[in-house]
Amino acid sequence: MTNLSNAWPSLPNEERASERDFGIVACGALALHIDVIVKQLHLDVSIYPLSPLFHNRPEKIAEEVDQLLTEIAPKHLKRAVAYAECGTYGALDNILEKHQVARLSGDHCYDVFAGQNRIQGLMAENAGTYFFTDYLVKSFQRSVMVELGLDRYPGLRDDYFKNYSRVIWLAQEPNAELEIAAEHAAELIGLPLEVIVVGTDGLASQIIRLVSE
Repeated sequence: MTNLSNAWPSLPNEERASERDFGIVACGALALHIDVIVKQLHLDVSIYPLSPLFHNRPEKIAEEVDQLLTEIAPKHLKRAVAYAECGTYGALDNILEKHQVARLSGDHCYDVFAGQNRIQGLMAENAGTYFFTDYLVKSFQRSVMVELGLDRYPGLRDDYFKNYSRVIWLAQEPNAELEIAAEHAAELIGLPLEVIVVGTDGLASQIIRLVSE
């Protein structure tokens, strides 16, 4: 089993992990946001990111989280997991129970950023909603086009996205460059784009909860 945490770009101060009390195993799509949050709040936390590409392979998440939680156990008095349920169908929660650690609440990172009630409301309004986060906007070519084979077989686009009717970008830190990238990504999958600025307060409050438990 590959330890993809070593393959993902290192976060600052990772070399001082053994000095820190709290270790968080994090989805790579959230890890840099979490790094900013823990520095702003002066939290004594080390972050261990796993590849964000596991969002396309959710059946692998629980196994990889299990391995990394085991690996960092000797280094930290407390640990937590910065994943939501993320399509693991209970497998991740079984691993968390085994290690007696907590995770982010919600079904996916959209709940974390925007709040579960708000996401449910958007889906009730239009069940054909496809969500972007800042990470997905930045990595769309790799995370979606390449991973789904659309760079090689563009004709598959309508098969993958025929049941979607809009894209909502849940923007954490929007800027002109990301806006252009989001518009381009939406065009690639043939869907109109809407933008809702959600910031990172939802993620920050959940990180505070994890560290405080």
